[in-house]
Amino acid sequence: MCGRVGAMTDQTWNPLLREQIDWHWSHHLRPRLDGLTDDEYTWEPAPGCWSVRPRGTGTAPVQAGSGAMTIDFAAPEPDPPPFTTIAWRLGHVIVGVLAVRNAAHFGRAPADYQSFDYAATAGEALAQLDSEYAAWRAGVASLGEAGLMRPCGAAEGPYAERPLAALVLHISRELTHHLAEVCLLRDLYAHTRRPSRQEAN
Repeated sequence: MCGRVGAMTDQTWNPLLREQIDWHWSHHLRPRLDGLTDDEYTWEPAPGCWSVRPRGTGTAPVQAGSGAMTIDFAAPEPDPPPFTTIAWRLGHVIVGVLAVRNAAHFGRAPADYQSFDYAATAGEALAQLDSEYAAWRAGVASLGEAGLMRPCGAAEGPYAERPLAALVLHISRELTHHLAEVCLLRDLYAHTRRPSRQEAN
């Protein structure tokens, strides 16, 4: 392995960065989301959860969104922050992790938490997730090798001078982290919401 690393040229880094998250996405993360139900999507496993809710039904200080659904927020964030549902976590990945970066770096229409049209159902949320992930992956591919070394720019605030390669690595970490949380919540739902034998009959 060391010999192969030493022999790598600058033509290999872009596909390597994409292949790492693609393999994890294709073999672990995305298959675990198949079959997500609407009940799982909005399930609140603890009191006072933040979620994605029909407009006007939330109690969080900030209820962001442009459509029929809004996402719960507060600024500053409470300490400790509320527990978040699968809907909230998917909303964060779709908007804050992917759509905002696709808009800033790859020509997507502008996106932020306030203006996004959040999904009312699990199926709609997964379709949004797939679309934003595909746009991110294509955008990273379009950078080639030289583009990875380009500064992130003002869109990334204090990290403006960091290379885009650092942002690509950060997004891979965010996808792995937050979607693993969603997978764990699905496991928790399956083990705590499973109907008893009497209920099933």
